[in-house]
Amino acid sequence: MMDKVIAFQGMHGAYSDMACRAARPGWTTLPCHSFADAIDAVHAGKAEQAMLACENSLAGRVPDIHSLLPAAGLHIIGEHFQRVEHCLLVVPGTRMEQIRRIHTHPVAMAQIRNLLKNNNLTPVTEFDTAGAAELVALWQKPEEAAVASALAAELYGLEILQRNVEDASHNTTRFYITARTPQVPTPQTPHVMTTLLFSVQNSPGALYKVLGGFATNGVNMTRLESYMSGETFAATRFLMDVEGHPGDSRLGKALAELEFFSKNATILGVYQQSPFRHQASTQGQDTPRSAPADAIPG
Repeated sequence: MMDKVIAFQGMHGAYSDMACRAARPGWTTLPCHSFADAIDAVHAGKAEQAMLACENSLAGRVPDIHSLLPAAGLHIIGEHFQRVEHCLLVVPGTRMEQIRRIHTHPVAMAQIRNLLKNNNLTPVTEFDTAGAAELVALWQKPEEAAVASALAAELYGLEILQRNVEDASHNTTRFYITARTPQVPTPQTPHVMTTLLFSVQNSPGALYKVLGGFATNGVNMTRLESYMSGETFAATRFLMDVEGHPGDSRLGKALAELEFFSKNATILGVYQQSPFRHQASTQGQDTPRSAPADAIPG
């Protein structure tokens, strides 16, 4: 029997790769240049599933997901939260005072301002974190360092000079796990999440009418993001995560009101919540919140 494969955007050693290994132990991880390539890998049968980053607790949403998911033809079958722990990676034997430049993904760079400032280091942005580690390993120069994962250090033969160099300790990326075939749990299954897309006209009260049903039926909304659809600016598209199953009476009623007041309402997935949500809530932590910014793809 052939190994099962899960595709991700980035290179081996990227945080997306770590997310795949954590969520699907024993599976082969397939690196892809872009989210679109990861989606295509599933459609082409090269992978059974794709791990797609959707939001980060510090950097916010991943913009590409909005445009790719509606036309992807894939179903969300799960979610995964990956803690992002940045490590300072160097050629073995390098001392801190020898480093002159830090290479990493631009969003990761924004999360290590203290490291850059305190050590007077020059930032150099690269395609992704694992790619930066590969370059530093290739150059073999002590003045060049990378910020990436511990897995990247292991894969590219680099030394971890410092761990957890990120400015904030709650840096976590959320991923959608997608597949060609939906895996919808039964309505009786506890802790279910539903993700959907819908559009409303840019008119007074349009969004209020759509969302009213969720409030009156006691449905908890964990994510709501807007983005422009098309070139006319006449309608706005929304991506929403809500707790519950469409087969539940409460969520069913809320979705009925949404369909009445909105256009092009589409359910992208019905799936069980990650245990991380319950761990975070019991520990008083927030799960990643959406914000108008880029997020770490690799």
